[in-house]
Amino acid sequence: MSGEYRSRVERKQAAKQTKQKKAKTKRGRSWLKTIAIAILLMMVLGAIGGIATFAYFVKDAPPLDEAKIKDPLSSVLYDMNGKQVAELGGYKRTYISYKDVPKVLEDAVLATEDARFYEHHGIDIVRLAGAVLANIKEGFGAEGGSTITQQVVKMTFLSSKKTLERKAQEAWLALQLEQKYSKHEILEMYLNKIYYSDGIYGVARAAEYYFGKTDLKKLTLPEAALLAGMPQSPNRYNPYDHPEAAKKRRDTVLSLMVKHGFISQEEAEKAKQVPIQSMLTKRKKSQNDVPYDAFIDEVIKEVTDKANVNVFEDGLKIYTTLDQNVQTYVEKLLNSDKYFTNKKDLQSGIAVVDTKTGAIRALGGGRHRDNIEFGFNYAIQPVGQPGSTIKPILDYGPAIEYLKWSTAHILVDEPYTYSDGTPIRNAGGGYMGPITLRTALAKSRNIPALKTFQAVGKERAREFANRLGMGFDEVYEPYAIGGVSRYVSVLQMAGAYTAFGNNGVYTKPYAVTKIVFPDGTEMDLQPKPKRVMHDYTAYMITDVLKSVIRSGTGQLANVPGLELAGKTGTTNYGKDGAKFGLDRDDVPDSWIVGYTPNYTAAIWVGFSKRSNTAKLDKYEQKIPKYLLRDIMSHIDDGSGEFKQPDSVVKLPIKKGTNPPKLAGKYTPESEITYELFVRGTEPTETANDVPEELPAVKGLTAVYDQAANAISVSWSYDEQTDETIFEVRVKDGQGQTNTITTKDRSITISNPTPGWTYTIAVYAKDGERMSKPAIASVHVPGGEDQTPAPQQPGDDSQGSGGQNGGTDQGNSGNNGNENGQGNNNEQNGGASGGQENGNSGGANQNNGQTDGTNNQGTNNSGQTNGTNGGTGANSGTPPVSPPLKNGSGAGLGTRP
Repeated sequence: MSGEYRSRVERKQAAKQTKQKKAKTKRGRSWLKTIAIAILLMMVLGAIGGIATFAYFVKDAPPLDEAKIKDPLSSVLYDMNGKQVAELGGYKRTYISYKDVPKVLEDAVLATEDARFYEHHGIDIVRLAGAVLANIKEGFGAEGGSTITQQVVKMTFLSSKKTLERKAQEAWLALQLEQKYSKHEILEMYLNKIYYSDGIYGVARAAEYYFGKTDLKKLTLPEAALLAGMPQSPNRYNPYDHPEAAKKRRDTVLSLMVKHGFISQEEAEKAKQVPIQSMLTKRKKSQNDVPYDAFIDEVIKEVTDKANVNVFEDGLKIYTTLDQNVQTYVEKLLNSDKYFTNKKDLQSGIAVVDTKTGAIRALGGGRHRDNIEFGFNYAIQPVGQPGSTIKPILDYGPAIEYLKWSTAHILVDEPYTYSDGTPIRNAGGGYMGPITLRTALAKSRNIPALKTFQAVGKERAREFANRLGMGFDEVYEPYAIGGVSRYVSVLQMAGAYTAFGNNGVYTKPYAVTKIVFPDGTEMDLQPKPKRVMHDYTAYMITDVLKSVIRSGTGQLANVPGLELAGKTGTTNYGKDGAKFGLDRDDVPDSWIVGYTPNYTAAIWVGFSKRSNTAKLDKYEQKIPKYLLRDIMSHIDDGSGEFKQPDSVVKLPIKKGTNPPKLAGKYTPESEITYELFVRGTEPTETANDVPEELPAVKGLTAVYDQAANAISVSWSYDEQTDETIFEVRVKDGQGQTNTITTKDRSITISNPTPGWTYTIAVYAKDGERMSKPAIASVHVPGGEDQTPAPQQPGDDSQGSGGQNGGTDQGNSGNNGNENGQGNNNEQNGGASGGQENGNSGGANQNNGQTDGTNNQGTNNSGQTNGTNGGTGANSGTPPVSPPLKNGSGAGLGTRP
């Protein structure tokens, strides 16, 4: 090969380059070796650390107790006061052995839960590695790597908390279980332990409950797939309650069976075509001795969903929020005939929740459930559309929250359509024109509700509602008046309304506070409270909903002395009514949700199934209101109040003003309403009102009684209130006027002067409001031509009630002056020091006016000043003068 180089120099250069390459390769390998050793060392150290950590975790693992595998432990439930309520467990089971399990069911379970079950020794390293990667990417707990063996261990010995300690103990006990039992025995344990919702445990009992099959060998492929898929989330995949979710889960299992080679794609597609409903038998109702099963049903759901344990076998202590007094009363009310009719299929659901904490105090799952174990629960499962009870949640709550509308905000109730042109009607028809938000909600008007929803916008409305636990994927305009596409539950509605009564803080309703495992480990199951709206929104909605109960659609639920707010709702069949031979306006559901500062109760009355008789008549639609009234009267002591926050301002508003104006000084009380505003948005303009004139008195008569020597004056008044008074002005023959006020509708003028004519004017007064006068005159016979002698100072000759120390002087002419001073005492020592000064430009006659610039007077001093121009003709009401006199004068008295 050296001959190929053209010179010795080239050969030397080539040899040099070869040596340099070998040296570089040697150095590179040295570095790689160092890195490899370092990595290996780290792995060894990591393994040692992992083994040490694993050993630390498993040292406290419970023993592999065979008794627990074979003999389940019952769980004990306690009420809100820690008193034992019930013991769950010890029910008869249909126990099966491995030889009873058909191949199709085993394949479905293995494909879903543990495809390498027969290959591992309790822990599947391949599956575990995949789960580790998922947990690194998505966070600890994102995906489980548990084998069937590990699941048996977890269900039997451990809590369900996803901690490293529990996972280490689970793996350790799984290895031991595999050493002690065969694969078939372990699979048998698993199939007898798993939970299938509705209080069903074990695959044999589930097959009988859902499909009516006592022989597992008769299970079909789609049935086996459904049973294999349910344990992942039993309540969510319950085919009776959630058929769509159950079908989706069943089809996923079928796809997994194809993936792992258990069935062909053709077999899977054929099985997927089988409807879920066609697979199911009629829902069973079995006998039981468990009290309060509607409430305990919710307990089981919460514990299994949150802790993934078996309440019938795991020996738990379950502490609940149950108030036995409330629960007993609710059940008694539901089962009585006090309000319910005997109409076929008539049902009801009730949920009572603590307003402040969200703790469920009672659940009425339906009527006549005494011999039913965990049947359809009308308190916690979706029962129907919410009707107008949705309006505070989707319409008016968001309007106050986002738009800061006041309760005085004006909405026009008028002919209207949805955005697509479809007309919308109010219940009962008709329109109210411009009305306040308060009236629109209190009277449950549909058209203002839709307008409010449109003003808010559907996205903000959905966001607000979902913070209250409604769970809407989308919302549409018909939702504004309760026409939702998915049904809601009674408990869901009660939970939403607690936020309005709890100052804007929402806690998802819960029945379980904590569970205690046999090893003493505790798990807190209480949800955390969340602020979901401003305090002004909560308070203003509450104030309006108090109007619903006091003067709106919920008046039949009112409890005197109880601070109760609430909203009613009904639904109608619409176009679906024709399917059952019913009219579109027939009512299948009636609701009310009411709350105090202490309790919130939601009540639904409807039917267990649709039929041509499934419609509520006018009386039956009122049943929820009667039930709410009775429940709140029984359980609430009236303590607590909805306190107005600083963010809200309450102001007097003149009715009908748009935008709202403050009531003025002279705004009539009947025209004033008190409304709420978000602080900073309150009105500043005041209504420009003048005092309203009251109606005049009627039937005024004045009659002289010669025998009694007295004038009797009487009248009538149809508008009299507690604030009404009458001002009576009496002008005597000398032109002097005396004024008296009374609440009576008559007076007596004692000892009138013979020959004088008395003119009486009567006014009605209410505060600053005053009527026009009613006028009557009466002549006292005798002495017409006599002129009474002037009284001299100190003259006491007129009797004990006479005029003392008076002077009366008068000059008349074209510019005459009349001056009179006297100290007049009535029968009981009346007003004194009266003066009358008059300047007349005529024959010293009065024009008879008592109001305006011509005459001014006060009762305390008895002063009247008048300036009259012209001829002085008597053309109006008499002037004010000092009090009437006794003796030669006239005395005043009143009579009822």
